[in-house]
Amino acid sequence: MARIVGKTCSIDLLIDDIREELRGRPYDLVAVAGGWKHLTRPAYADAIRAAVGSNETKTNLTQSETLVLMCIAYFQPITRGELSSFFGKEVSRDLIGHLRGAKLIASGPRSPTPGAPYTYVTTKEFLLEFGLDALHDLPDFEALEDAGLLSKEKLLTGDIPAGLVGGENVEGAAAED
Repeated sequence: MARIVGKTCSIDLLIDDIREELRGRPYDLVAVAGGWKHLTRPAYADAIRAAVGSNETKTNLTQSETLVLMCIAYFQPITRGELSSFFGKEVSRDLIGHLRGAKLIASGPRSPTPGAPYTYVTTKEFLLEFGLDALHDLPDFEALEDAGLLSKEKLLTGDIPAGLVGGENVEGAAAED
């Protein structure tokens, strides 16, 4: 934008002006992944999707992938071995490969532990997929625990609310409508 409007123009003020112009319309500019994204307001999403069809591709994650991704997001950089220790069972290379293939995670710095295993971190695509501007926008883990929405004990047993796993029940079978 600075190339178009000039480097002396305040981009923040320009964004504020654009957002003000969009007030009351079915879309807005939203801060996402360190930039700005033109998004439909949630109240209008179903109507717009019905009118124009949806060409968005959503990443479908299994319950296990969701749990591992959540742990990587909160505890990054983290090794596959640390993830396996956390869950009490091995986290497969295939699961990590699927998250990498979806570009939700990437290799981080090598761990200083013996063997220097890879660590994993979330990516800009992770932020975009979940509509976050930065990692500090993740819900506070302790606040989720305090509210009774999540607990480390439930995480360790794989017992998490169905709403967090994209339509899967605890056993991993597709939920019925």
